[in-house]
Amino acid sequence: MRVMCMFDLPMETSNEKRNYRIFRKSLLKNGFTMLQYSIYCRAVQNRAAAKKYENDIKNYLPPHGEVRLVYVSEKQYGDMQVLVGNRSKQELLVGNKELVVI
Repeated sequence: MRVMCMFDLPMETSNEKRNYRIFRKSLLKNGFTMLQYSIYCRAVQNRAAAKKYENDIKNYLPPHGEVRLVYVSEKQYGDMQVLVGNRSKQELLVGNKELVVI
């Protein structure tokens, strides 16, 4: 299963920019990777694991803007169509595997 985090955060003041950086770094620290600008994704074992990351993300929510989480199955994620552009190197390497040993 995948957890997708989508967000639109204001970045007009220096404080808003700081909040954006803190939030984005928290996503990266929790193993999320950028799928597109302001859309980050992470593979998890099950809904219980997804809830753990949801709770971690809640600790870093900025006071303004919008943040949404979507849980999708590996099948749904694999069926995603890229209409313009290409899949990232990480998507091609990992595919639907939850763990890659290099």
